Amino acid sequence: MKKIVLATLIGLASANAAAQEEIKFAMEATYAPFEYVDENNEIQGFDVDLANALCDVIEAKCSFHNQPFDSLIPALKFRRYDAAISGIDITEQRQQVVNFTDAYYDNSAAFVALDGKVADQAALKGKRVGVQNGSTHQSYLTEQLDGVTAVPYASYQDAFIDMQNGRIDSVFGDTAVVAEWFKKNDNLVYVGEQVTNAQYFGNGFGIAINKSNQELLDKLNTALKTVKANGQYDEIFNKYFGE
Repeated sequence: MKKIVLATLIGLASANAAAQEEIKFAMEATYAPFEYVDENNEIQGFDVDLANALCDVIEAKCSFHNQPFDSLIPALKFRRYDAAISGIDITEQRQQVVNFTDAYYDNSAAFVALDGKVADQAALKGKRVGVQNGSTHQSYLTEQLDGVTAVPYASYQDAFIDMQNGRIDSVFGDTAVVAEWFKKNDNLVYVGEQVTNAQYFGNGFGIAINKSNQELLDKLNTALKTVKANGQYDEIFNKYFGE
């Protein structure tokens, strides 16, 4: 009898575990400190820690999948993943294709160059500037800055390497990401002031979700409010962005 009861309990536990909701997050994991691959080949970062905290509130399991940035929203459209969290700017254009949660990070953008190469943003005219393919940075350059050539890259790592090797003159990215490069390179300078054009930046980062999945959108927004209220969001933020 004890064996039967034990087997039943194990069976129920297994069934409950199998029934646990899994939320599959897509991200482009070369965007430290938001997402990056560590020495153990595991995806880590601010977005990962935040997503795990949200999944804990929802009582769901998180999984993370490394994908090219320009494929994230199309992958949601075709329901290959449940959500995308990868430093994605909330823009009107993207909202036509996917839904976004409430903003979870206030963002701005910045130009960076090697010291002595570009004096100011006016001097970018006629220059080649690296951006991530499919990003709002790419759209901003092509639509707002005449005479600047946007050079798209699959990752900002590749753009940064090309800038160091003189193939491009500057890189344009999110301020928090650009700031990480300064920690490892003393030969970098900011070019001009931060950019907060609300059409492209300044609306914050959001988690993108297929438009048909209102249930998940509601769960994530509720969970986001919870982790902000209980102090967990601040703990994660300070881990990556605190002084």
